[in-house]
Amino acid sequence: MRNNTDFSPFYRSSIGFDRIFNLLENASPPPTAGDWPPYDILKFGEDSYRIMLAVAGFTDDELTITHEPNLLVINGAKSQGEEMQYLHHGLALRQFVRRFELADYVSVTSAKLENGLLVIDLKKEIPEEMKPRRIAINAQAGKKSASKRIEGDVAA
Repeated sequence: MRNNTDFSPFYRSSIGFDRIFNLLENASPPPTAGDWPPYDILKFGEDSYRIMLAVAGFTDDELTITHEPNLLVINGAKSQGEEMQYLHHGLALRQFVRRFELADYVSVTSAKLENGLLVIDLKKEIPEEMKPRRIAINAQAGKKSASKRIEGDVAA
């Protein structure tokens, strides 16, 4: 299933956003992902996020979190214990892989398993050299330009 949105007007006025537009053009859920395990994504302030996955029945040894560039992959696989005969089997303890696309400079700060929830905290930390700075305009060509970091929004 392809997205029918035309992003060509954005290509005319933006530079370096190719990855984002490609993600949006190709956005469709993987065929095997489904909706399991259920999860929430929370945002705290401007640059802190939390992912919470319901992984009841899994131990921390049965969960794997991998942070690759711009991608967070969470795997869950139950270890094979002794052979049991279920009289009733209602718990969905199947293995899973859940992928989350991450923006540039988003990193995992912590992960914990508590009360059947896998809680992963993330933070967007833009390097100092990537933060906006104000450029001084000098009328004299030989004079060295002074620039300074801007705190807060650059909108005004």
